[in-house]
Amino acid sequence: MILPNQLTVLRIILTPIFFVLFISGSPVLIQISLVIFIIAALTDWYDGWLARKFNYITSWGKFMDPLADKVLTSAAFLAFVLIKTIPFWMVLIIIIRDFLTTGLRAYADYKGHSFLTSRYAKWKTFIQMAFLYYLLLVYAGRSVNYIYKGHEKIFAALLNPDLIYYTMLAVTVITFHSGVTYVYNSRYMIKSLIKNEN
Repeated sequence: MILPNQLTVLRIILTPIFFVLFISGSPVLIQISLVIFIIAALTDWYDGWLARKFNYITSWGKFMDPLADKVLTSAAFLAFVLIKTIPFWMVLIIIIRDFLTTGLRAYADYKGHSFLTSRYAKWKTFIQMAFLYYLLLVYAGRSVNYIYKGHEKIFAALLNPDLIYYTMLAVTVITFHSGVTYVYNSRYMIKSLIKNEN
């Protein structure tokens, strides 16, 4: 197995480790989970760079790499659902949208068609990750006594329930809308795939 695919497998392996450590409630383990999440996210950047630079592109990698990304982000969102920070229904919309479009893209590739990732979809991913990093950094920072003590009001403001709710709502709306736009712009190719199946 080539290195980019090994990094994809590593990202999948790190995801449940991050999840379990983050929801443990232990300050030290929460801090470790942040490090693991960052490492997992870096493998995504590095395996993509390797694949492009050395043309390490395989059918397996084209399917598993975006799937591994969705698994990691979905696990992070679900972790915040479990600690009652964000609503489950918003996360459910995001997960369904992301896995449906990933599955559609993978199926199209399997059939010899290519779905181009739009700039809007890339911005959607950036916004999702930025919000996740915000939450992870603030929660991890709150678990460090020498950072948290004396800055309680700042952390309370950063974790204001209304701020998080409406930011997450915006992320959900953008994610859903980008999915609808993606399907609409690809409607002719989707019809072609359906027609070929029949």
